[in-house]
Amino acid sequence: MDRYFNYIAGEWTAADEYTVNRNPSDLDDVIGEYARASEGQAAQAIDAADTAFAAWSRTTGQQRHDLLKRIGDQILARKEELGRLLAREEGKTLPEAIGEAGRAGQIFLFFAGEALRLAGEKLPQTRPGVDVDVTREALGPIGIIAPWNFPLAIPAWKIAPALAYGNTVVFKPADLVPGSAYALAEIIAQAGVPAGVFNLVMGRGSRIGQALIDSPRLRGISFTGSVDTGRKVAAGCVAGLHMKKFQLEMGGKNPLVVLDDADLATAVECAVNGAFFSTGQRCTASSRLIVTDGIHDAFVAAVKARLAQLKVDHALKAGTDIGPVVDERQLAQDLDYIAIGRCEGAELVAGGEVLARDTRGHFLSPALFTGVTADMRIAREEIFGPVATVTRVRDYDEALALSNATPFGLSAGICSTSLKHVTHFKRNAEAGMVMVNLATAGVDYHAPFGGRKDSSYGAREQGRYAAEFYTTVKTAYTYAG
Repeated sequence: MDRYFNYIAGEWTAADEYTVNRNPSDLDDVIGEYARASEGQAAQAIDAADTAFAAWSRTTGQQRHDLLKRIGDQILARKEELGRLLAREEGKTLPEAIGEAGRAGQIFLFFAGEALRLAGEKLPQTRPGVDVDVTREALGPIGIIAPWNFPLAIPAWKIAPALAYGNTVVFKPADLVPGSAYALAEIIAQAGVPAGVFNLVMGRGSRIGQALIDSPRLRGISFTGSVDTGRKVAAGCVAGLHMKKFQLEMGGKNPLVVLDDADLATAVECAVNGAFFSTGQRCTASSRLIVTDGIHDAFVAAVKARLAQLKVDHALKAGTDIGPVVDERQLAQDLDYIAIGRCEGAELVAGGEVLARDTRGHFLSPALFTGVTADMRIAREEIFGPVATVTRVRDYDEALALSNATPFGLSAGICSTSLKHVTHFKRNAEAGMVMVNLATAGVDYHAPFGGRKDSSYGAREQGRYAAEFYTTVKTAYTYAG
């Protein structure tokens, strides 16, 4: 069995402990053994990033552009291979996985350009002879803690801007997806990143993630994960005498409103794609379907018919629409919520069954509940699986109120042909992102990503807005006489 190491200070570094990485589509398929870093190795990576920061932060935009372009080009050249690894490791279908690999490459190329576009301001004088310049500078060594559900794209949209703006990086991927992280680190290393500028430390969040949060030498933490863990990250970043900047992307319980005037076929595709593709394992998944009276019955019937057409199978098989749940623990959580929904009085009208396939894997048919009320747990709590609820409402006003009645605020969608209702929803939906006649999941690499309330905290990710987190503003006054 192949073993894969951490990358610290420009060297591939062995560990005392390794984890076996298995394919959720085929539990007999072992991808490899991946190093689990110790707290000591995390400290070495932090030291390397801290040491490398002075020189890297003073490189030219052209130098940083060239490195990121080499990385992006290599990711795109290898996207089929990387997509296959991602699908094998995380369970995303092969077309989705290849698409994600391509997105990671596009992100690096976008930020290659941003390295040359970081601009400042020259403010007009208020005092004779005094010039005022406002510039952005690199924040410092950054700790990056990424989730398992997008193991190439999310690390890319954190690592690329960090490097583009002159920061150094210590990257801790989710424990479930070390293979994608290793492959990305290998490409970054082969592209010629200077020693210490980028470091990979794989391992448990309770050990390695905590080491990053506790370190006084890191100046920022960018985290994507659960709300509970995000709160711990925030508390750790402001504790003691070493306050650091932090950026949190957390959960979602995203609504998709379907009004009577919606195009039925469009609404069904938006709902099925948003709620069930990627096995529903997206923080932007439309897990709450809020449907007005006039279209409710036709919508439910059409969604059920569409779900019956979907193929749940091995992620690498041609024609698979939905792959496996990522692991046994997530599958158990999904099944627990399905049982909770039935006990609460909701009607399970489709799916929710563990499926047997040619290989041993965590296969679950997409579950659709109707008769769901706002007080039910399945309508309030993030499940993070292929489970969606349908709640019937009278009209647009009730739909909007219910859409906003959640502690989350990441993404919200509406299906309607009414310009009046669409315009009002875009303005009044309490979410960081609003989708009109589109699935709630799916964003572009050049646009800001993030939410409100318990979904996000801090500066937006992606696009030019990434500079808000990865740089710090300096105001300089010069007396010219």
